[in-house]
Amino acid sequence: MRTSGAFALIDSLCRQGVRHVFGYPGGAILPVYDEVYKAQARGDLHHVLVRHEQGAAHAADGYARATGEVGVCFATSGPGATNLVTGIATAQMDSIPMVVITGQVPSYVIGTDAFQETDIWGITLPIVKHSYVVRSPEEISRIVAEAFFIARTGRPGPVLIDIPKDIAQREFEYFPCDRVQLPGYGGQSEPLPAIQVQQAIALLRSAQKPLLYIGGGAILSGAHQEIAKLAQRFQIPVTTTLMGKGAFDENHYLSVGMLGMHGTAYANFAVQGCDLLIAVGARFDDRVTGKLDAFAPEAEVIHIDIDPAEVGKNRVPTVPLVGDVRHVLQELLDGTSYEEAVRTRSWLQQIQEWKEDYPLQVPTYSDVLSPQQVIAEFARQAPEAFYTTDVGQHQMWAAQFLKNGPRRWISSAGLGTMGYGLPAAMGVKVAHPQDRVVCISGDASIQMNIQELGTLAQYGLAVKIAIINNGWQGMVRQWQERFYDERYSASNMEAGMPDFVQLAAAFGIHGVQVSDPRGLEDSVAAILAHPGPVVADFRVRRDENCYPMVPPGASNSEMVGLPNPRQRSLA
Repeated sequence: MRTSGAFALIDSLCRQGVRHVFGYPGGAILPVYDEVYKAQARGDLHHVLVRHEQGAAHAADGYARATGEVGVCFATSGPGATNLVTGIATAQMDSIPMVVITGQVPSYVIGTDAFQETDIWGITLPIVKHSYVVRSPEEISRIVAEAFFIARTGRPGPVLIDIPKDIAQREFEYFPCDRVQLPGYGGQSEPLPAIQVQQAIALLRSAQKPLLYIGGGAILSGAHQEIAKLAQRFQIPVTTTLMGKGAFDENHYLSVGMLGMHGTAYANFAVQGCDLLIAVGARFDDRVTGKLDAFAPEAEVIHIDIDPAEVGKNRVPTVPLVGDVRHVLQELLDGTSYEEAVRTRSWLQQIQEWKEDYPLQVPTYSDVLSPQQVIAEFARQAPEAFYTTDVGQHQMWAAQFLKNGPRRWISSAGLGTMGYGLPAAMGVKVAHPQDRVVCISGDASIQMNIQELGTLAQYGLAVKIAIINNGWQGMVRQWQERFYDERYSASNMEAGMPDFVQLAAAFGIHGVQVSDPRGLEDSVAAILAHPGPVVADFRVRRDENCYPMVPPGASNSEMVGLPNPRQRSLA
């Protein structure tokens, strides 16, 4: 069939199962958008027009996290492409599968500083898993097939395809290509050495104070059932990272919640006192470990990860197990039985005492809402919802008080991207139109991509946005209070803050302001029951701090802000 490069691109995307694309048009990518128009008319593709290209990247990211499929976004050359950079870096840090397609100036003017020319291939080289510049229309189908294969296999990540305008316009004899041949690509797991599996099983059988430390790799591999079986078989308590939330039922008695800088006290005490740490799809990052050489100081380590570069990078394991997390856990389960001796009874009793002594607390006040109170009420009324967050205090409170199922916690962890929550929620809602989607944001974060309210309005995406409004860049203020002698430099957001209710109305969206604690339950119920999108401005106590907190340079047992000052022995 004789057709254009742009048709080959859209047809190849459809052949990869793509049904939703997030993007914003421009001159260099117009040939592609002409084919988008035709594909939408045929019912083959649904394009979501964002209001800023960064929103497209975050929406594709949220779509991928909520579905496990590859998210796709489009942008034009120059500023359109560079506006994607933060979203690409966010996906790369959190290992999210995305295919990013950018228009480029015609190939014959590349290098001449043509209008809206930027070297997006070079700019994004450090923050993608792989990237392509298309040199001829004949290679488009192959490149698309390879890009999807690379994005979703091994350790997932974003892949960039940059298409010059003349390549998209050029006609050629089109032959679809679905075969992928990538000699040397290490995207497939190698069989595990039997000796390593046996060593890991021996450690599991002998440990008296084991702890499962679950990261985002467990979510990406869909390993929640295997984690639950291993935890129950050996009666091992489970802690998760910010990326690992949802991999294990946080209502289960073996759960100790999130660990790290703002993790639960009992999770941090457990990691400091364990004698065996089983790291599953986690990378020992600084927000989890605190002072690295004091992290799990008495523990032998089993490290399970698909990326060999992560194993031993920050902590040298006793037993490394490189492979897909779900498959590795299944091998451990196959090598053990339900009759395994349980040695952890006293360990679980110790953890239960920590839970009783240092619970997460929801402060209540007679005249003002607490941030924790608002989030806990959403958790109570909508426990099954998909939750996205922005970054800051509200993100940590959400991580503490929401108990999410697999893939229902959507948050920028590694890069910590403010402005992520709203566009990510759009992507989740497009993927799951019948499910509740709630975005927990802050008054500073929401303003970074607030233009995407226009996208919610255009497509009727019934996302509920809960703005935890304390008039500050909350986490910045908390650090300035504690570590900078209360010098609040450029962190007060009150001056110039919009009226969020009126702003929502300007987009044709229902808005509500909530400040009275006595009306919180009814207000949240009404927000959740509203048939369309809602912007809810929750005016909360201004100087509430997020605790517990591990100060910079401290070990995880040196938390501040514990609800009970009494320190217990870790022995």
